[in-house]
Amino acid sequence: MDLLSVAGLIVGLVAIIGGNAIEGGHLSGLANLPAALIVIGGTLGAAMLQTPLHTFIHSFRVLGWIFFPPHVHMEANITKVIHWSMTARKEGLLGLEAVAEDEYDDFARKGLQLLVDGGEPESIRGILEVELLTSEEKDIQASKVFEAMGGYAPTIGIIGAVMGLIHVMGNLADPSKLGAGIATAFVATIYGVGLANMLLLPISSKLRSLIKAQSNQREMMIDGLLSIADGENPRTIELKLEGYLDK
Repeated sequence: MDLLSVAGLIVGLVAIIGGNAIEGGHLSGLANLPAALIVIGGTLGAAMLQTPLHTFIHSFRVLGWIFFPPHVHMEANITKVIHWSMTARKEGLLGLEAVAEDEYDDFARKGLQLLVDGGEPESIRGILEVELLTSEEKDIQASKVFEAMGGYAPTIGIIGAVMGLIHVMGNLADPSKLGAGIATAFVATIYGVGLANMLLLPISSKLRSLIKAQSNQREMMIDGLLSIADGENPRTIELKLEGYLDK
């Protein structure tokens, strides 16, 4: 679990709710169902209108990465590639067949199988880079869904505020209805700005960083596999791949 994401969410909520309490406000004052319906429903609707179905569905699949990110262990994977290179040096590329069968990562397993099948280095690079770029673009488009929602939410909040004020103006003759309309107006703005800046935009940025880290790991894997295909010395491969640790 990504404890930093959990801590960030808790700190943000505590700061806002605590600040409201210090000023003498009550939590019930921030709870407004019509405002929430306008902002959340309107934001989701706008995102659905903009986004293809498969991208929209995928965006909520990768949302879990915020708290349970994909495993990126660059040092461990470099060690694994060095082990593969030593195996190939002793037993030949066919010696990696058993390794490929036991490999849990689909991308690495595919690369190993291409090595075992005797693929040319450039052919292997082409196949793996197509998979890398396709997967990366798919995930990036998913992260952009939350970025788009972060752009829509404040504007939808303003729409909610205007609707609340229209309700107020239509009930000036009945003071008992003014409070609810004014509350919806202000709370809708808070919901829109808060949803965008506390959740949606940070989620989009976090997903982008996770996608970049995953892509860097796969780029390292491609370089390592091609070095094995070229018959490079394990020590040389290790020195080459250590450069990825600075990214």
